Amino acid sequence: MELAAASGLMSLVLFLVAVGVLALLAGGFWMNSRVKYREPPRPRPEEQPHLPPEGAVHQIQENREPDEIPFVPKGGRALTPYELTNMHTRPSESKDRPRWSRGSSGSFGGGGLGAH
Repeated sequence: MELAAASGLMSLVLFLVAVGVLALLAGGFWMNSRVKYREPPRPRPEEQPHLPPEGAVHQIQENREPDEIPFVPKGGRALTPYELTNMHTRPSESKDRPRWSRGSSGSFGGGGLGAH
């Protein structure tokens, strides 16, 4: 008799857990639909970005050089990092691409013979 009562109680607990899980899933779908309803509508095809009139933008290759760090005169106070601006770059006057030394692959362990 005790075994049957425990079994009935266990099935009631499992049923309540299943109903709780289904309620959570239904609540999730309901909340998702509310959030989607508040979102702006999707853009129409005429609102999509288009190519510029002159056509596709092409790649521009240029060399960049960093800005120089300000010179500190002898006896002067060195600038601290927060006194320096962001180190911007500018286009290089030289149009030659920078190259590594001859015979070097340019990377450590790249398999080249190295500079001899």
